Amino acid sequence: MNERNFFNDPTIAVTRNLLIINFLIALAATISQKVHPSMDWYSYLSLHFWKSSAFHPAQLFTYMFLHSLNWSHVLFNMFSLFMFGRLLEMTMGPKKFLTYYAFCGIGAAIIQEIFWTIELWPDLEQINEITNKIAAYAASTDMFSNPFYINTGSRMIEIHTMGDWDDYADKLLSSHITVGASGAVFGILLAFGMLFPNLSMFIMFIPVPVKAKYVVIGYALLEFFFGITRTMSGIAHFAHLGGMLFGLLLILYWRKKGEINSGSDFF
Repeated sequence: MNERNFFNDPTIAVTRNLLIINFLIALAATISQKVHPSMDWYSYLSLHFWKSSAFHPAQLFTYMFLHSLNWSHVLFNMFSLFMFGRLLEMTMGPKKFLTYYAFCGIGAAIIQEIFWTIELWPDLEQINEITNKIAAYAASTDMFSNPFYINTGSRMIEIHTMGDWDDYADKLLSSHITVGASGAVFGILLAFGMLFPNLSMFIMFIPVPVKAKYVVIGYALLEFFFGITRTMSGIAHFAHLGGMLFGLLLILYWRKKGEINSGSDFF
C-alpha cells in the first residue's frame, strides 16, 4: 500500500485542489498578461464596487481565486492555506472545510463592499448632485452646442450628453477593485485559533512560541489598526477582518448545533 502524502491523501483533497486551482489561475494570469495585456477575463472576475457597471454578483466568489500579478501575493496566501488548511480540513471534514472557506471569502467581499460604500459615500453624493445639475442643464440647453463643463481640479471635462457624464462617473467607481484569497485565508487563521487555541506557533521575528489564540487576536488588531489608519492602503484590510468575522459567525453557529468541536480556553 502506498504511503499517504500531500499529493494522494484524501483527507486534505480540498486543500490540495484549492492550491492547484489558485496556482493555475495565477499562471494563466501571468501568461495572459504577456499575450493579451488588457486581460478582460481577469477584470471581469475581479471584485468591483457594487455601484460600478463592471460589477456582477458572481464576483463575490470569483475574486478569491485571482491574485495580483505579483506572485508574492498568491505565494503568501497559498503558503498560509497549506500550513493551516490541512489540519482544519482533517478536523472539519472536506465538505465543512470547503463551505467554511467559501463562506469566509464571500463574507470578506461583502465587508469590502460595505467599506467601499462608506468610503465613497461623499463621492456618490457628489455624483448624484452633478447628475441632477446636468439633467436640469440638458432640459434647458442644447448640450451639443453648449456643453456642460466640470472642473475636476486637475482638468476641465466637457460633457455633451448625459452618457458622457455616466461614462466618466462609472470610470471613477470602476477603479475600486480587489482580488485574492486573503479573506478566506484570514478566516482559516481564525478557525485555527478557535479550534486549537493553545497550540504553540513560531512567528517570524518573535524568538519564543506564541499560542494560536494570541496570534489570531494579534493579527485581527493589526488589520483593524491598518484599516482605520489607512496604513498600507493597497491592501484590503477590512476584507481580511470580514473573513475573520464571517468565520467566527459560522463556527459559533456550528458549535451551537454541536456540529464542530468546541476547542478550549480561547479567551
